[in-house]
Amino acid sequence: MCDEKHEQRINVKFLVKLKKTPTECYKLLKEAYGENSLSRARVFEWYKRFSEGRESTEDDQRPGRPVSVSTPQTVTKINEMTEWFQRVKL
Repeated sequence: MCDEKHEQRINVKFLVKLKKTPTECYKLLKEAYGENSLSRARVFEWYKRFSEGRESTEDDQRPGRPVSVSTPQTVTKINEMTEWFQRVKL
């Protein structure tokens, strides 16, 4: 799935190949996406990466807490635990 931020990174990569400047890239994204455009800093960051030969438009892995996944089973378990704590508290 390609969200809007990822789409904009793809566009930055394309604009780098067209030899546009970072400022031109930012202005074009701002014109196309308006308030939803990448920040100037992010455009310049991705511009630099693509200029240095990066091919991937995906985000880099970040350290920290892994993404949590909500399943019907975990929701049911949490609801059961919450009900149990409420009964015990009374």
